[in-house]
Parts: sequence; C-alpha cells; structure tokens
Amino acid sequence: MSPALLLLATALALLTAGTAAAQSGHGHGHQHGGAGDAQVHQRVAACLREFDQVVAEGRGFGLAFPADQNGYPGPLHVLELKDQLRLTPEQETRVRALFEAMLAEARRRAARLAAAEEQLQRVFTAGAADAVGVRAAVAEAETARAEVRLVHLLTHVQTRDVLTETQRRTYHEIRWAAPKHP
Repeated sequence: MSPALLLLATALALLTAGTAAAQSGHGHGHQHGGAGDAQVHQRVAACLREFDQVVAEGRGFGLAFPADQNGYPGPLHVLELKDQLRLTPEQETRVRALFEAMLAEARRRAARLAAAEEQLQRVFTAGAADAVGVRAAVAEAETARAEVRLVHLLTHVQTRDVLTETQRRTYHEIRWAAPKHP
C-alpha cells in the first residue's frame, strides 16, 4: 500500500475508532473532551493537511483507488513499473504524456478545491454560518473535489487503453498481489 493510502487509511481508522469509542460511550453515549479525542482530532487534521498538499501537487492520494484496484492502472505507477511491465518506448511516451497532462489539469482543479475549502472554513470562522451559506460552500467544495477526482479516474481509463492485457494483469498482480481477470 502506498504511503498516502496508508496515511488515509490510518486517519480513517483513527476517526472510526474514536467515533466508535465515543458512541459506545462507555455507558454515556457520544462524548467529547478526553485527551484521546484531542490526539485523534490532531492526527485526522494532519492527514487532511497532507491530503490537501498532495492533491495540490496534482497527485491523487487515493482519489482513483476504485480504478487502480479494478484493473485501470494509474500512469505514475505504470511508469514506476515500466521495466516489469516491459513497456515499449511508444507506450512509455504515451503514458508519460498522460501523466504530465493529468498533473497539470489536477493542479489547476486542485487550486479551485483549495479555494472552495478555504471559503467553507471562512463561513464558520466568521461566526455567521447559516444553512444557505453552508450549503453553497459545501456544494462548491464538493463540485471542485469531484472535478479533481475525475481528472485522476479518467486518466486511469486512458492509461489502461495504452497497455496490453498481459501488462494490465502483471500490473494488478504487482500492485495488488492477486490476479485480476477483467
């Protein structure tokens, strides 16, 4: 598992564990305020900051996980595995072009996502949050997030088309340690 996915999985596990512990309430329902809560929240906040940084750089941080996991390889990983996949020079050139285009487009769209997330934050830090303002800010942030994700997912689709069936199978076996039969 990549470091980014491991970090995301860890953050989600911490958040889930913290929520489960709070909901079990040790007899009292959902409670906050313990030292454990602060540590969990700090770790989740750190993970979210890393997500923002990685996405701003144009990388996916797991946004294309459904594609990669199901036989649609990502261009970065294909390039990393080019020798094991026995890419031809033409394939390498095509995948590199897909990767560079993806990075450029993802960075551009990530800037919109960052701005939308900052606006959502401002809605609350201004102390003037209401249903209309929150709905508008969330809609903008989620639209921007979807656009970033689409860049990555669609590039995985294009990358798959560059590879042979044997290369796709090899990729999946290397990345997921199990054969994938499309």
